[in-house]
Amino acid sequence: MLTGMADPPPGAAPILNRTRLTALIVACALFMQNLDSTVISTALPTMARAFRADPTHMSVALTSYLLSLAVFIPASGWMADRYGTRTIFRAAIAIFTVGSVLCGLSFSLTTLVLARIFQGIGGAMMVPVGRLVLLRSVAKSELVAAMAWLTVPALIGPVIGPPLGGFIVTWFSWRWIFYINIPIGVLGVALVTWFVADVREPGGAPFDFRGLAMTGIGLACLMFGLETAGRGLVSPALTGAMIGAGLLACLAYWAHARRHAAPLLDFTLMRIPTFAVSVVSGSLFRTGVGAIPFLLPLMLQIGFGRTAAQSGLITFASSAGAILMKPAAMSALRRLGFRDTLVANGVLSALLLAGCAAFRPAWPVAFIYAVLLSGGFFRSLQFTAYNALAYADVPRERMSAATSLYSTIQQVSLTVGISGGAAALEIAMASSGHLQPMVGDFSVAFLVVAMVSLTGAPLALMMPRNAATEMSGHPGHMA
Repeated sequence: MLTGMADPPPGAAPILNRTRLTALIVACALFMQNLDSTVISTALPTMARAFRADPTHMSVALTSYLLSLAVFIPASGWMADRYGTRTIFRAAIAIFTVGSVLCGLSFSLTTLVLARIFQGIGGAMMVPVGRLVLLRSVAKSELVAAMAWLTVPALIGPVIGPPLGGFIVTWFSWRWIFYINIPIGVLGVALVTWFVADVREPGGAPFDFRGLAMTGIGLACLMFGLETAGRGLVSPALTGAMIGAGLLACLAYWAHARRHAAPLLDFTLMRIPTFAVSVVSGSLFRTGVGAIPFLLPLMLQIGFGRTAAQSGLITFASSAGAILMKPAAMSALRRLGFRDTLVANGVLSALLLAGCAAFRPAWPVAFIYAVLLSGGFFRSLQFTAYNALAYADVPRERMSAATSLYSTIQQVSLTVGISGGAAALEIAMASSGHLQPMVGDFSVAFLVVAMVSLTGAPLALMMPRNAATEMSGHPGHMA
């Protein structure tokens, strides 16, 4: 019997039909979420003009959503165990869809941010709960293949998003980038009602309301402080106060979690080496990569003078490269194992991210496509490896806690990536005396986030070469 995952019954297909169907339904939710995030990235400059806002301040439309995810994801595992995966998953899709409508009705940056926070409450439950269902129904040896099956349809969203967003804001109103979620959301609610099993975990502990308050305050204050630091949005005193309050709340939660029998975020999971490497190394990698959806469309539209439609047709190349990688993920892990894949592929991915700093308006589009396509290919392999490795040695009874902690840290790192990319751009502009970002300022920002991403790769050396060999199929040997 495999720890943490159920074996398929004798004679069953490698991935059971029920599991495949569940993966596709979860992928529909991922499709809607990823389509939304990539469409809005392309539309940010147009929305800035509509709201009469500084384009560099529009990153708050992305970080407010990611912050909402980080605050409410910790509750998703407990809610799924208590009320059932089908009930929570269905409610999450409905909330996300209503939030999309509110985003489309926004009349200022402030109302957009509030609507994005509400939308994020739904997004916070969609992906972790769907992933939890998959983790409880797939054998460990099939997890990499199942994750690939789950994410391939979801990656269609980022491929379609940039050109679709450019087309919508060029020929229609930017509000339609949110309204297109309505039919997808309605279909998702119907599919969940008909086909997703209502899995519950009996005997759950009482909900950690105090932990939710502490983590919510801590993450919200920290993200607000990081988003506004050095950007002139609020006074420096307020920024410092928010960062200080966030750190204090996080420290208070750390003390609380050590005493609580079932804390909202269980940091004792970090004692599992494969989980710890996936969290720490993966967070640094995601922080660097998380800046791409903000920096790249702005550079192409403001720095290069391309239209939103032209920008979207270029930026989709990263996601197209990610789709091309998925069939190769299992082969790469079988050949190299998790440790060597994460080290070598992490370095290569960071170098390709740094390559974006060399982009210039005179570059042939084919060269830009080549860099973005290659970068998307190798980044997707890195994400697949991290996402599978995280659950390699987690016992079944701790799977909900692992999903909540991993998903929360994942979203925090993406939020920090956007804030960090925006801050690096602002600092580069201030250093060069530019009132509007120039191409050279974007180059500096890309180099900064690439360096952050690069620091994560060597941390995978903390694992032996035979780590999670049951999952990868790599023979391995002790390092």
